[in-house]
Amino acid sequence: MNDLKQQGIDVELDAAVAEGHYSNLAIISHSPTEFVVDFAAMLPGYPKAKVKSRIILTPEHAKRLLLSLQDNISRYETNIGRIELQQPQPAVGFKNHGEA
Repeated sequence: MNDLKQQGIDVELDAAVAEGHYSNLAIISHSPTEFVVDFAAMLPGYPKAKVKSRIILTPEHAKRLLLSLQDNISRYETNIGRIELQQPQPAVGFKNHGEA
């Protein structure tokens, strides 16, 4: 957000959007002209995830998001500690279709 202020962009965040949505699953797909990121919540013991939010990006903005996430994760790990990845355990009846 500070980066946006430095660029002179005024960002408005209304109360409903500020509440956010919890997501523990992201499904990413793309076409030649756009990337689609579905953020979903998967509950333990339930084989079905519910999409809470869909974000559609141009390929350029998807790459900018990637770079921004990499930068923020690097700063987080420098200040707070390494983020360890654990292999998620699929819920009963959930098939692992591989990585996107």
